[in-house]
Amino acid sequence: MDETIQVDNRIYVLSSSSRIDNRNRVLKDNDTFGVFDWNGEVTTMGAGSHGIYSHGIRHLSRWELTLAHKRPLPLNSTVREDNHILLVDQTTPDIFSNDVLLIEKGTLHIRRELKVEADSLIENLQLTNFTGQNLNFQMTYHFDADYRDIFEIRGVSRKNSGTMQSTDVGNNSAILRYHGLDKMCRKTQISFDQPVNRMTGNAAHFVISLPPGECYELQAIVQCSSIDERKTPILKSNKHCFQDSADSKPKVALVWAEILSDNQQMNDWLDQSSADLQMLTTHTAYGPYPYAGVPWFATPFGRDGIITALQTLWLQPDLAKGVLAYLAATQATEINPEKESEPGKILHETREGEMASLGEVPFDRYYGTVDATPLFISLAGKYYQRTGDTTFIESIWSNILAGFQWIEDYGDVDGDGFIEYARTTEVGLVQQGWKDSNDSIFHETGELAEAPIALCEVQAYVFEAYELGAKLAKALGYLELSLDWMQKSINLKQKFDEVFWDAELETYVIALDAHKKPCRVRSSNAAHALYSGIVLPERAAILAKSLVSENAFNGWGLRTIYAKEVNYNPMSYHNGSIWPHDTAIAVSGLSRYGFTKEAMQLMSGLLEAANYWDLSRLPELFCGFDRLHGQAPTHYPVACIPQAWAAGAVFMCLQASLGLEFYADYPYIRLTKPKLPDAVNRLHIKGLVHGESQVDLMLRRRGNDVALHAKQKKGHLDVAVLL
Repeated sequence: MDETIQVDNRIYVLSSSSRIDNRNRVLKDNDTFGVFDWNGEVTTMGAGSHGIYSHGIRHLSRWELTLAHKRPLPLNSTVREDNHILLVDQTTPDIFSNDVLLIEKGTLHIRRELKVEADSLIENLQLTNFTGQNLNFQMTYHFDADYRDIFEIRGVSRKNSGTMQSTDVGNNSAILRYHGLDKMCRKTQISFDQPVNRMTGNAAHFVISLPPGECYELQAIVQCSSIDERKTPILKSNKHCFQDSADSKPKVALVWAEILSDNQQMNDWLDQSSADLQMLTTHTAYGPYPYAGVPWFATPFGRDGIITALQTLWLQPDLAKGVLAYLAATQATEINPEKESEPGKILHETREGEMASLGEVPFDRYYGTVDATPLFISLAGKYYQRTGDTTFIESIWSNILAGFQWIEDYGDVDGDGFIEYARTTEVGLVQQGWKDSNDSIFHETGELAEAPIALCEVQAYVFEAYELGAKLAKALGYLELSLDWMQKSINLKQKFDEVFWDAELETYVIALDAHKKPCRVRSSNAAHALYSGIVLPERAAILAKSLVSENAFNGWGLRTIYAKEVNYNPMSYHNGSIWPHDTAIAVSGLSRYGFTKEAMQLMSGLLEAANYWDLSRLPELFCGFDRLHGQAPTHYPVACIPQAWAAGAVFMCLQASLGLEFYADYPYIRLTKPKLPDAVNRLHIKGLVHGESQVDLMLRRRGNDVALHAKQKKGHLDVAVLL
């Protein structure tokens, strides 16, 4: 069977194919991450994204091992369940010297253990001789550093770059240097704790003599820095034994409730998603923040961080608190067209690399997003509902007020009551909703919409912001303000329905253009309206039917643009692809309006899709081709894997399926018409925390219903089920 599809100069490959580079291994710790091949190496193969990156710059562009000038053969490759350590088993092919067999295939075992910690890559190597004779051979670590900015690796060209400096070579170490145009000196120090027979600027050569049954052990450390002083590597005085390191834990971990079902595929999806979110979360000065994705978006993004926090709020409120605190601290306070900032606007993204520092890309601190500000307010409202944390809400109250001020003073460009966007810099994003590729907003003729553009889902976000903001204001005693915001939410709900609903399309139009002409295109954006609660009840059933139609739902998830719409392309970034987080939002919206059958249909599709990906890790997106019997979902070549809001999708789906709600006024958890996916009959949620209380929830399918048993309660907590 042909496993590839070529369109123009791009090749798309089934995710199950052995050809696709879908077995990259990813390790991350705070602002340093590594992308490796299946063997734990950094090579030029695949998409070209392999490397060790620190603060937006690739500090290691090659890391390969050879024995007797041969690359080892792979045996196994496993990332620990907590994403902390990569374990690789290898052996050698038959190795000859002058037609004499030097090492027989499968007799020398190579064990490699890699982890990223702080600003370093640490590799522990163990060679074991399983022959009955002494083995003598050369072993070489090949290395290099190109110091390319992440945007260069993504394909952005540069007219000029900094200067590579000469390499300092010591007995057991080498220091590679780069002087950037931003006046920063970046360094990569490579050190070994065993004697190196010959050290050069791009290789460390070892002569190994290994008796029968003996082991040779070595530790290598690659340290990344952007300071002038030479850093001394922290080498272990005692050998870092593999058994001990396998028991090591990340230094800081978010506390999650444990979720276990009777379906192993579901468990794999849950466990991998949890581990990915743990790994992607960086602990900032303001608290934990989920970086958007590896490799392209390993940095704070406003929208991504908020949605990830919303997906996991029921499990981990501290993540939402960290996101809110970080975004409040970075909220815009001035008008700056180059950064697209306006007072009260919430951050789109921030970058630390050389190109951002020099202004070659505008993303050192960039505000070109129309939806992060209302989503920020909504997250604050939902965080309060989940926790009752009045003290924290009071600490960011001025930021919430500033967010509303931005909505009213800057977001509504023409005063028509809807929030629009139009970029203010030629290097900024053309489209500033979550579908931010240039060609994502268009008319039924295929013509691109002219800005300012009012997106369907953004009006829904603003509606919810006013609704939740009104509840916050009431809780803090600002009753007049609460009534004002509640009235604005009511007015917006009515006007939105009048303008955006299209009876012929049986959905909401994707947007209004600069002339208020509707972009009459069926899209997943309408599902976000269900999620936010702006949809009138009489529209909900029609919309629910549309979202699970064969043109919308491809069997795995919800297409961003429905099949048969103009500009539909299942291989595009936003015009027909499947984004797991987008589908999860649809699941949540459908459940909110009581369409649990349709919601479970979408959730089951994502569950089955996850089973096809390595490690049960759903990618940022995948292609929107129809699901065919016996065929896996089709890989999108440059999708981030892992991606935070893709990892969070399962938790949003699960909360929606259970109808799980928390009440801050008193210790109360409610489940409304709980359902389970068809493949799951039992679900156990252990250690679910609400305030000072904790409970275990046992759910079991009984016919078409789900029975609940609450046990192991600690503290005063009421749990109720509404059927």
